[in-house]
Parts: sequence; structure tokens; C-alpha cells
Amino acid sequence: MLIYSLKRILGSIPTLLAIIVIAFFMMRLTPGGPFDTEQPLQPEIRENLMKAYHLDEPLYMQFKRYLFNVLQGDFGPSFKYKDWSVNDLIWMGFPVSLKLGLSAIGLAMFFGIFFGSLAALKQNTWIDYTVMGTAMVGITIPNFVVAPLLSLVLGVYFKLLPVSGWGDGDFSHVILPIISLALPQIAYIARLTRGSMIEVLRSNFIRTARAKGLSERLIVTRHALRAALLPVISYLGPATANIITGSVVIEKIFQIPGIGSHFVTGAINRDYTLVMGVVVFFGIIIILFNLFVDLLYGLLDPRVRYD
Repeated sequence: MLIYSLKRILGSIPTLLAIIVIAFFMMRLTPGGPFDTEQPLQPEIRENLMKAYHLDEPLYMQFKRYLFNVLQGDFGPSFKYKDWSVNDLIWMGFPVSLKLGLSAIGLAMFFGIFFGSLAALKQNTWIDYTVMGTAMVGITIPNFVVAPLLSLVLGVYFKLLPVSGWGDGDFSHVILPIISLALPQIAYIARLTRGSMIEVLRSNFIRTARAKGLSERLIVTRHALRAALLPVISYLGPATANIITGSVVIEKIFQIPGIGSHFVTGAINRDYTLVMGVVVFFGIIIILFNLFVDLLYGLLDPRVRYD
């Protein structure tokens, strides 16, 4: 498993290099610049700023310098946040995004697996139709629609929960963004679990377990559910990375100081180094989560060997 992990990590280096190249040149091709303001800067000040950040050098020299710094783990200084480096901003916002994302995916796994299993066990009944119908609605409605609706109903009308802010991560502040992030994932996981569970329940080893006289509860919890979770585990890798790195809209709606809000602010301000640093960091997170899920898949399925 160790050799397999090392091979996967080494194989991801070209992917990360491609991400760095694309992020660097796409940012340079976007209209405007980090020092473009409503009131134009004086030529002397602008020239000094360009020189201080090495933006007056040829593009290939800028890329060479940036790549060398990234390989050392340095994403450079922020162009807009004075006295802050991109590394500082990322490590300040990432714990918030991580807590938000892991809480949402944990909630989605619990309810998604429960309702998906329930629908499979009650196949073609009103319970199955209700669960799958609700899941389809959850898939079709994006979370940037759900979030304002939850804020309006639970925050403005009933005044049960705060509608913005992080509040040091206390329960009352995080419940609305977590639910907004988790609802679409609950729908996806429920549909995956239902389909996989129905297939597993018709398998020969389940028939054998029933012939041995095992209780239905034991068959479902010990045998069927473990095999049915394999497609769900495969989905959880990119889903977890996506929910952690893709909560940009939710963080902006609820004014949460996560890494996603830094990404949006950096893109608006043409903060080259901040946007590129967040993109590269997101790429690393996605690669690591996919590797983790592949390893977890092998633990759940004894037929998988990492040779």
C-alpha cells in the first residue's frame, strides 16, 4: 500500500504542474491588473509596484520565479492584503472551510445512507417513491438557491438562527451553511446507496446468508450494507474535496471567513498570487482525497490488492 501511495503521489506531479501552468497564464490573460483602480495611480508609483512584485519582467521569467517559489511551498505575497502572504491567508481560511465541509459531508453520509437503504429495503413502495422523489428535487435545486431560502425562513421570519457570520464556529452560526451544503449531497448519496443496495440484496451471498437463518437486520447491517457502500465510497472522494473547496458560494452568502471567500475576493481584485495559490491548494486537496478514498476502498473490499 505504501508503494502504491508513493506511485500515486509521484504520478500526480504532472497534474499539479499542469494546474500551475493553466492557473498562471489564465490569470495573466484576464483583463485588468492588480493595481488597476478607479483612480489611476501615478506612473512612478505604478512602476515601483510593478518592480517590487517583479511584474515588469518578461512573462517566462515571472513563471520561472513563481514555479521555483511554489516548489518550495511559498505561494508568494498577496497583492491586495498588505503584509499578508498567500500562505497565511490560506492557512487562516482553510480550517474554517475544512470544518464546514467535513461537517456537511458527515451529515450527508448519515442521512443519505439511511434514506437510501430504507428506500432499497422498501423498494416500489410509497416510502421508496417519497425518498427518491425528494432526492431528485434535492439534486435539481442548487445550494445557492437553498441557502437564501433557509436564511429567509429560519433566520428572518422565525429568527431561530443567525443568517451570517461565523461566530467562532459555534453551532448556531454553522447549522445553516452546513445544511445548505449537505442537502444536495444527501440526495446523491441516497440514490447511490439505493441502487447499490438493491443490487447487493439480490446477490448470491445474501441468499446464502438468508438460507443459513441469519436475521434480516444482521444481513443488512453486517453483509449487505458493507458491499453496498463501495460505490458511495468511490463517490465520496471527489465529493468531499468538492464540498470543502467548492463552498465558495455558501461562504460568500453566509459571510464565512473560509478559503472560498478569499478566492472570490482575490478574483475580483485581480490578486494573481492569491487566486493561483488557492487553485493549486485546491488541486492538492482533491488529489489527496482521491488517494485516501482509493485506499479506503481496498479496506472495504478484500478483493482489491495494491500490487
